[in-house]
Amino acid sequence: MIDAGRQFAAAALAAVLALAALPVVADTQVRLNTSHGAILIELFDDKAPATVDNFLTYVRDGFYEDTIFHRVIPGFVVQVGGFTADFERKATRAPIENEADNGLKNRRGTLSMARTNDPHSATSQFFINLADNDFLDRQAGKPGYAVFGRVIEGLDNVEAIAAIPTGAAGPFRQDVPRETVRIESADIVEPAE
Repeated sequence: MIDAGRQFAAAALAAVLALAALPVVADTQVRLNTSHGAILIELFDDKAPATVDNFLTYVRDGFYEDTIFHRVIPGFVVQVGGFTADFERKATRAPIENEADNGLKNRRGTLSMARTNDPHSATSQFFINLADNDFLDRQAGKPGYAVFGRVIEGLDNVEAIAAIPTGAAGPFRQDVPRETVRIESADIVEPAE
């Protein structure tokens, strides 16, 4: 009886050790290289799969290269992903379904999809929360804004962008950085092997 118990314990320990040796599958990461430094983003593949897939399609297509941060509101958000430096709106793919019911919250450093008043109108534009913006979360009677990632490195660069003085430019009456801030490249970061 004792031998069977030891054998079971040894087998259980071997199984646990085997599982521990398996590589951890992390969420996808994307590096945004901006004119104000790099921003490394972890995407929430399992919580916002359609939104992440949409974002990654734009990344793979090189869509975000040379798009500008066109809306900067200190203490609130920085928004990017739809306009060139001369304020030409970039052509986008079809809108996606809003995944704001995924349980993720609009906390400081998270990324959410920008949209119009239509909750299912998000395409390429996204914003980075500069504060905990609870009022952007899904609530009774409010569809919310879909969180799909978070900044894991470079939040200081996001804060530097937020500190740039803003004003009117292009079609916008306010909140445009007076210094052009652009995404130079967006790349999927391959996991270390």
